[in-house]
Amino acid sequence: MKPRSPPVLLLAGGLAGVLFLVLWPLAWRSDFILYIATLVLQFSIGACSLQLIIRTGHISLSHAAFAGIGGYASVLLVKSAGWPWHFALIGAILAPAAFAALIGPVLLRLSGKYFVLVTFLFGELMRFVATDWQGLTGGSNGIFEIPKPYPAMRDPLNYYWLSLGFSVVCVGLCVRIMRSEIGRAMDAMRESEKLTECAGVPAFRIKVLIFVIACGLAGVQGSLNAHMNNVITPGNFGPLESLNLVVMNVIGGMTNMGGALLGTVFLVALPELLRGYVEWQRVIYGVILIVVMAFLPGGLVELWGRLRGLVTGEAVRGTAVVTDET
Repeated sequence: MKPRSPPVLLLAGGLAGVLFLVLWPLAWRSDFILYIATLVLQFSIGACSLQLIIRTGHISLSHAAFAGIGGYASVLLVKSAGWPWHFALIGAILAPAAFAALIGPVLLRLSGKYFVLVTFLFGELMRFVATDWQGLTGGSNGIFEIPKPYPAMRDPLNYYWLSLGFSVVCVGLCVRIMRSEIGRAMDAMRESEKLTECAGVPAFRIKVLIFVIACGLAGVQGSLNAHMNNVITPGNFGPLESLNLVVMNVIGGMTNMGGALLGTVFLVALPELLRGYVEWQRVIYGVILIVVMAFLPGGLVELWGRLRGLVTGEAVRGTAVVTDET
């Protein structure tokens, strides 16, 4: 089994990465690159929180719907109720978390394709509700002229830093969960839930708890994205967006938070950078996806294992790094 990185090295690497993300816009200011980077930071919250659910053995196709619930809650509390954004953000977290607590005990009794299908239907149901409830959500046209969280956030650099702060907190929380006793229980549940329960672990309660936490974190993404774009529509949070979050984890690596981050950078930044090649955009995008999935079945994070294997003389099989002695 691959040993975990020492906490000190992990913390040092994380702090160095955060410092770089804070400072690079000061050396190279580009509003277009800042916009892409801000999107990556926001979607990293959704991708990493979804990986919490994936690590319990479930693949959800309704995660974007929970982000949408959080986004609409934040927008309505700011525009209709007149709440300050920092209080509306609490509502954006609690609203999807409450929905998750309500339906989670039912959904999580399903497994495999049944869970995937029902979550897909739930995502479609939420999209239909948002489209038809025109008095509340603005219907298919959505809600426009959404104010920024604070006046200073009109500057793209400040909004980038705001998104970075919440991304660090949310992703850090996901990493902390996975490195805790609950995280080890989740890995055991994914291998065999019944054996985990026989060992005295309350597997079902942990799954519900993780589902609620993950959906609450998705609400942070929804709020940040809606207030950045000044508009929110039902199409922004449909099953296709949920599928994109799943693909981010598949492309990056489904058993590593670093893989979720790599997949987010790949899947969010690449289409934006290919906007100048409209005719070839989908072709180039599709070819790159096929190549990654064909040659890196463990995701982009596997590339790091292979490079390390070349340096240390270890052999890589699938997603695991195996020494020559085994």
